[in-house]
Amino acid sequence: MKLALITGGCHRLGAAIAGRLAEAGWALALHSREHPEPDPALRARLTQSGAIWDGFAADLSDSRQVAGLVDRVASHFGQAPTLLVNNASMFGLDGPDEMTAETLVAHFMTNSAAPVLLARDVASRASGGDAAVIVNILDQRIVHPAGDQVSYTLSKLALAGATDMLARALAPQARVCAVAPGLTLPTEDYLPAQMVRLEREMPLGMLPDPEDVADAVVYLAGAGAVTGQTIFVDGGAHLRSFGRDFLYLGREEDGIAG
Repeated sequence: MKLALITGGCHRLGAAIAGRLAEAGWALALHSREHPEPDPALRARLTQSGAIWDGFAADLSDSRQVAGLVDRVASHFGQAPTLLVNNASMFGLDGPDEMTAETLVAHFMTNSAAPVLLARDVASRASGGDAAVIVNILDQRIVHPAGDQVSYTLSKLALAGATDMLARALAPQARVCAVAPGLTLPTEDYLPAQMVRLEREMPLGMLPDPEDVADAVVYLAGAGAVTGQTIFVDGGAHLRSFGRDFLYLGREEDGIAG
């Protein structure tokens, strides 16, 4: 049985990734901070695909809960996961003036430390000659980081560095790669006209769909000769340097305005 652990796997982007993996024949351990109940659309995909799955609650800011998560999954399914998708993230809006030691540490624990610790735990249980696979979900902003969402951005930069480092350190027991999405699931803070303008500013003239990101994860899960790679799924956004986060751009009639 192919078993995947997906952090933040019940909702939004994590749900899209979980749905594609289920359709590709993976059994799923779906993590959520609390009450791991899949979105209705994901539950329908799980039912239609006949996937074996269960939910696991854990607060990734709590090192004790992080330390026990892989063991809980392995005990429940009778085997350790061979695929880990580090998708769960904390996202704050602090800029340089608002960031504090507390915001930096909180983001680092959830977005950087927990994924690294889980990666180590999954890799340490790899057996049978097949490498475990870790896929970290990053953000296209790691190429041209602006000054917005500082704690979040720094934590993703740390995870990007960890991806490269762990690909070396955990080989051959594990392959470690990453997917870096662009603006994929906008929040209610985005205006409809703003989304149209942002699409036009992408080199490909489009923004990614959650299924595009999920497809990249499925590819990496099966790409046995690939490690240490980051796939950008962002309509080409990482090829441009934007002055601010997308949330603050494209609100003016005359185009992209920071």
